[in-house]
Amino acid sequence: MQRLEVWRRLEKTCVCLLVFASVLVGGLCSPALAADAGWVSLFDGKTLKNWNGNLDFWRVEDGTITGQTTEGHMVKGNTFLIWDGGETKGDFELTADFKLIGGNSGIQYRSYEIPGSKWVVAGYQADMDGPDNYTGCIYGERFRGMLCPRGMKTVIGTDHKPKIVGSVGDPKEIASHIKHEDWNTYHITARGFHLEQRINGVLTAECDDEDTSMRRPSGIIALQLHAGYVMKVQFRNIKIRALKAEPATSSSEAGGKHQKKIVFIAGKPSHGYGQHEHRAGCLLLASELNENVPQVHAVVVENGWPQNPHILDDADCIVVFADGGAGHPLVAHLDEFDALMKKGIGLVCIHYAVEVPAGKSGERMEEWTGGYFEPNWSVNPHWTASYKKLPKHETTRGVKPFSTNDEWYYHMRFLGGAGDVTPILTDLPPASSLSRADGTHSGNKYVRAAVANGEPQTMAWARERPDGGRGFGVTGAHFHWNWGNDSFRKLVLNAIVWAAHVPVPEGGVPSRTPTLEELEANQDDKPPADFNRARIQALLNQWHAESR
Repeated sequence: MQRLEVWRRLEKTCVCLLVFASVLVGGLCSPALAADAGWVSLFDGKTLKNWNGNLDFWRVEDGTITGQTTEGHMVKGNTFLIWDGGETKGDFELTADFKLIGGNSGIQYRSYEIPGSKWVVAGYQADMDGPDNYTGCIYGERFRGMLCPRGMKTVIGTDHKPKIVGSVGDPKEIASHIKHEDWNTYHITARGFHLEQRINGVLTAECDDEDTSMRRPSGIIALQLHAGYVMKVQFRNIKIRALKAEPATSSSEAGGKHQKKIVFIAGKPSHGYGQHEHRAGCLLLASELNENVPQVHAVVVENGWPQNPHILDDADCIVVFADGGAGHPLVAHLDEFDALMKKGIGLVCIHYAVEVPAGKSGERMEEWTGGYFEPNWSVNPHWTASYKKLPKHETTRGVKPFSTNDEWYYHMRFLGGAGDVTPILTDLPPASSLSRADGTHSGNKYVRAAVANGEPQTMAWARERPDGGRGFGVTGAHFHWNWGNDSFRKLVLNAIVWAAHVPVPEGGVPSRTPTLEELEANQDDKPPADFNRARIQALLNQWHAESR
């Protein structure tokens, strides 16, 4: 039986010792790491350097850490590949891509090696299994058992037992985001004793550990290979970073929660590749928020109105990115949704989601966000808008003037009354934007007169409601690639955070510019044969240069 010998551990370079001793052994909130908010990679993609385990079952294959058992070669008990770089201390995020075929596995964190046993680990586990019945759960390996089922929010008491106190989403709906026997991304957040797990950007489980005698503030990281199965599990892109310590780390503090909950309602597939990408857009924005704004956690509901509407009950902000008109997700639930709005919940509507039929739906949307697209009054042309001057508002913090070609709706119907609505993005559309004949969405005498008179039009707006809630509407985002524009993306992220009543940072919500590959991820359709990646990449490069 092969083993990682002591001499291999001594091979670590001085650089490795300096980095991981300061980051992990010394605590994840080290000044050096906190200064650049950087991620630290735990796997070099080539070797098992800094990992310790039974090499009869663990190896590197095709740039992945691979654990495998076969009919004639099984483990007698659960065995773990242990990260040898030291214990995690303090608050952190851990992400890893995984692919599991058969069996059962997991990612251990804040765990410990059982004394007297080789490669046997106990502690918190981000669970996964071949049939995906438990993938996404928070499990306690030799550590109190199931701590939080998928879709649940739990509190573990001093009796060592978890109690379900809420929901983070419908378990079946969450499971639909998991790619069976394919690559998925686990995202683990440990802030104090508040634990959250996400898969592919979707929150799967949330737990507050108030079991003072058993909960763990620190521990090792390890990967599991389960006994009793023929299976293969692979991991790649394993990385960790520190989080700045935040107050209120359990459900008993801050009135029962210390993070604001944001629910994205992503509409059904719609216009084709790169257009009206509701699911992909929501997953991208939710991921940016979860990665960069520790005061919030975001979840994504797909295909319109949630099957389990109770996911909205404790939301602080709801974001709707979906097709509008009579098929708008909220139109069939006006009274139900109005009751939520009267609780002071924020609402952000993106692109087509700003359009609802005139009448009761329009009146409600005006009340909730301040304005809406009204057929036979508003128009939906494609044109290039240039936002050269931005008002002073929390939603515009850190947003630089920008220009994008989009289906920028304008001549919106706004709520009357001075001060009720704050214009955020304004420009005067060119006469060419009204080149189409009059129609429900293409033109009318009122909008033609407004443009001819040189009246600037509002394409994004904000409202603070008397009930304490906040509303925001933005008409762009027809083209999915426009999320690659740093200023446009920052504006929308700022708006969501603002609507959730979270202070927007002075420089705006930070986020990393998505790559073309990341923008292509999670789209509803496959790219057409004539899709020009070079053109889109050039556009992304141009925007990135302009944002500097």
